[in-house]
Amino acid sequence: MSNWPVLFSRPFPPLALVLWLFASAGILEMQLLAGEERDLVIVAGQSNAVGFDAYPELLPADPADGQVLFWFRVGDPPPDAHDSTSGGQWTGLGVQPKGHPLPRETSVDQLPEGGKGRQYGNFKSAEGGFGPEIGFVRELRMRERRSLAIVKVAFSGTGMRTDWNPRDLGQGGSCYRALLAEIKAARDTATRQNIRLRSRALLWVQGESDSNPRDAEDYESALGVMLARLREDLGEPHLPAFLAVNTHFGNDKNPFVARVVEAQKAIALKSGLGEYVDTAVAETLLPTQTHFTALGTLEVGRRFAEALLRWEAVRATK
Repeated sequence: MSNWPVLFSRPFPPLALVLWLFASAGILEMQLLAGEERDLVIVAGQSNAVGFDAYPELLPADPADGQVLFWFRVGDPPPDAHDSTSGGQWTGLGVQPKGHPLPRETSVDQLPEGGKGRQYGNFKSAEGGFGPEIGFVRELRMRERRSLAIVKVAFSGTGMRTDWNPRDLGQGGSCYRALLAEIKAARDTATRQNIRLRSRALLWVQGESDSNPRDAEDYESALGVMLARLREDLGEPHLPAFLAVNTHFGNDKNPFVARVVEAQKAIALKSGLGEYVDTAVAETLLPTQTHFTALGTLEVGRRFAEALLRWEAVRATK
């Protein structure tokens, strides 16, 4: 037993074993494909990027997903050792395990960073979950034959001011720094393994936490600053960003969601680098509609793929 990976050192449901075996197969496949070029797509945001309520048992199987390189870090803010990660290595695309989050009932004095952490459990299901990356990949696979690599960094319940602010050197910028660090680590690892990555797009699902009186008014500025800084820090000045939010957040009764939507539309229009992606038809989980269901999460990913191809087609004619 001592020769088995850390995952096997504690009880786990059978699905976790299957997921680990698929991930291991993805690593082996990556080594065999060293020397090739792949498009890099970044997935980031809050809980609907994580896929908090996208239950693995409702995901139709597709072995072709494992052909996509996948690097991920998802969880609760701030980024810490309780996140679910790919272990700092490339693996094959698939469901992300729940990891080892702190219990939601963790007392304040036990929380990281002086009680500032927010605990949601990484995923609702004990089997983990998945975000829009899978629907995105599957839709692209139907329309083109290009090799992909996905880097996903997402944290539930996070806002631009409180977590994604690149100007904040404290907790207010912790998720941005984690995003940047994971992208750079993923790129460096690929380079060492003789895999060339071409940055293609950022898929951003966030804004629910900013749908409040304090943050909605500043959302356009805050997200615009973050995107500009990310492009600068990555050395990718023309990286397109496709922006989405759960438009039903607040059970269709939150008036500030519309302001976030308008801000995302304005950012895409002004920069010309990407599009706003409407998620209104994506299925949400009742009774609160806070999160997309598994089916809704797949639909959001599909719509991201459609938006990317549409945007690229228009750019190709100019």
